[in-house]
Amino acid sequence: MRSIGEMARDSGLGVSALRFYDRAGVLVPAWVDPASGYRWYAPEQVDEARLLVRLRRAGMPLADIRLVMAGWSGTDKSLVRRLLEAHLRRLELGLAEARSEFSALRALLDHRENPMSPSPRTGIVRLSLPASALAAALDAVRFAAGEDPELPMLGGVLFDVEGDALHVVATDRYRMAVARMDAAGRTDAGGRTDSTGRTDAGGHEGSRARVVVPAPLVDAMRALLTDDEPARLAVEGERVTLEAGERQASGQCLAHDFPDYRRLVQLPPGRRVAVDVPAFRMALETGAVRAAEEREPGRSAREVSVLATVEDGTVIVCGDGDEDGSGCGNGGRVGVDRGFLLDALAAAGRDRIVLEFGADPTAPLAIRRTDDEGTFSLLMPVRLDD
Repeated sequence: MRSIGEMARDSGLGVSALRFYDRAGVLVPAWVDPASGYRWYAPEQVDEARLLVRLRRAGMPLADIRLVMAGWSGTDKSLVRRLLEAHLRRLELGLAEARSEFSALRALLDHRENPMSPSPRTGIVRLSLPASALAAALDAVRFAAGEDPELPMLGGVLFDVEGDALHVVATDRYRMAVARMDAAGRTDAGGRTDSTGRTDAGGHEGSRARVVVPAPLVDAMRALLTDDEPARLAVEGERVTLEAGERQASGQCLAHDFPDYRRLVQLPPGRRVAVDVPAFRMALETGAVRAAEEREPGRSAREVSVLATVEDGTVIVCGDGDEDGSGCGNGGRVGVDRGFLLDALAAAGRDRIVLEFGADPTAPLAIRRTDDEGTFSLLMPVRLDD
């Protein structure tokens, strides 16, 4: 007999999925301990679970999965074959419809891009920034930059200069980090400039600029920010330059548009819970994890921590022993990639942060500083089957 944890390891189904399919009557344990409620599976059920994994990956509806599982061991396989063939026809039809819709979407996208292609940047935008503040802003977002070669526009950090403010933003789709900082000061119409045309009082000069700085150049910029003296950021055409003292880092921006992050961070207010970071980190590192049920090609399996709030207003990490959820809080549960959450806690750089839970478990989890509303990160939740 195998415990539910051993069954999850041997079959590829997560513990939460095994519980879900038990309740759905699809894969019922051979025996349940009446005292503890622990589930135990017979050896032959491993093959059934592996079959279930394949049916899930094929996207078969639960009602059909039930019938396939029931008829798999029988002598008459005609119903099983018909169910598989019917589902394959649905997938083929759905793929044909999806191709048609994607063709229409590409046509719409081409129509929007061609007449609205931005002209090459010719202006110069300069900003003087406190080096320590810029270093902190880059540290707060760098962890979220993408590494997917299929999405090169996410392989850097957006520098969004508007007025006397700079937003730096990074995202890899699964997480997003935003940091805001103000210029060292504002230069009025009579501000003095040096021989290069740069203002000596700090502040902003020029129109708005939005450029995506490639991650290696961001790292080179960060390495310059070791002193307290002002750093000077300049955007000229497709080139960005950061000067700190006598040192300089300069390079080409990515020739891609960055997603409209302002739309992505417009979330309904959620339930905010203050968290002691050292204790919470320890709970995450030692607490139970689940294997993510969904995995994208090329990505390794993710470890998922399940979070919930309890009556005293604290956040707990749910354990595998919470079979019915009774020991896992009463404020709803949300699954998050544990590694991503640990990265976000480290990037926040505080001993106390605020976790903001959305009203729905599909809403992003926000990690906010208690002293800075302009710097935060968002984590997309991981679906929980139970």
